[in-house]
Amino acid sequence: MSKRDYYEVLGVDKNADEKTIKRSYRKLAMKYHPDRNPDNEAAAEKFREITEAYEVLSDKEKRARYDQYGHAGVDDQMQDFWSRGGFQDSHAFKDFGDVFGDLFGEAFGFGGGGGGRQNRGADLRYDLTISLEEAAFGKEIELDIPRHDTCDTCHGSGARPGSNPVPCRTCGGHGQVQMSQGFFAVRRTCPECQGAGTRIDQPCTSCGGSGRKRTTKHLKIKIPAGIYHGAQVRVSGEGEAGSRGAPAGDLYIVVSVREHPIFERDGGDLYCTMPITFPQAALGAEVEAPTLSGRVKIRIPAGTEAGRVFRVRGQGINDVRNGNQKGDLYVRVQIAVPKELSARQKELLHKFAEATGDDVYPECSSFLDKVKHFWDELAGREDGKK
Repeated sequence: MSKRDYYEVLGVDKNADEKTIKRSYRKLAMKYHPDRNPDNEAAAEKFREITEAYEVLSDKEKRARYDQYGHAGVDDQMQDFWSRGGFQDSHAFKDFGDVFGDLFGEAFGFGGGGGGRQNRGADLRYDLTISLEEAAFGKEIELDIPRHDTCDTCHGSGARPGSNPVPCRTCGGHGQVQMSQGFFAVRRTCPECQGAGTRIDQPCTSCGGSGRKRTTKHLKIKIPAGIYHGAQVRVSGEGEAGSRGAPAGDLYIVVSVREHPIFERDGGDLYCTMPITFPQAALGAEVEAPTLSGRVKIRIPAGTEAGRVFRVRGQGINDVRNGNQKGDLYVRVQIAVPKELSARQKELLHKFAEATGDDVYPECSSFLDKVKHFWDELAGREDGKK
């Protein structure tokens, strides 16, 4: 029986990239895997077929020969592939753990080699709340982080000083045991050493054989200028220590920025609302507006209306998500109306109102004309109903 085209087997186009091929293989392999289809010969044969197709198409050299010569260009290699147990020592086997991730990684022990498995230390999280000013200009902080550090007695080995871990008797120091399943060989984490590849006959008295001790680490960390709310600062290697000398995890500082009483932030730009008096708005004036670093003068033109926005270039914050480009400050003016007036102030305002009438307020005059026209139409409709 002739073999089907490998691209057809995986359901991908001949121009498909590596990610597309891997994604298609993952979907099909999960569907036809023997563990999900026990005693199903058709599914087992299908799994064999898609595995063979992936072994060729995921390897650049094999794929090039297949594209040029078809199955004849790779048949000899594929016979050797199956004679060695299918996945074992193959390109597909090395990628299998990446393809299946957590679903099959532990069950089959993919990606492990001799010498056992190192358990990388866990990542840690620290929630930090800072002010808008600290976010704008950056800040060096000092933290005390409780965590597991490498034991300073055994230096992470877990063994008592003067002794050494010995190879595991079950796996021979490999950390994995090989088992046959169907038509191909699989590897599983050693049940005795849990993948370490060694056992400790004389555990360290300081850490009990874990290679780690509970401690508190004092750190100085620079929070970069322009950091935004919800951002994370990663400090490499400052998480939990790994077991038995394995690499440490990382520390992630999650930043929250408190609300500011004056400013609101949008990217690198700052916004604020500033009150001005009626004389300043009517006659024009030079006023001082607040910034995060001090004050800046703004020229208010005569006749400025409430709600007008003035832009002050370069008085915002560095936008770390936009190439550290510094934003601007936008000041929205609001006409302040005094709640209490002296008798003299009231007298002057009355005189001002009498002197100006409607001429100085064309907007008011136009609005009143529209209202009068509306009322006249309404009165006409009411008369028509009578």
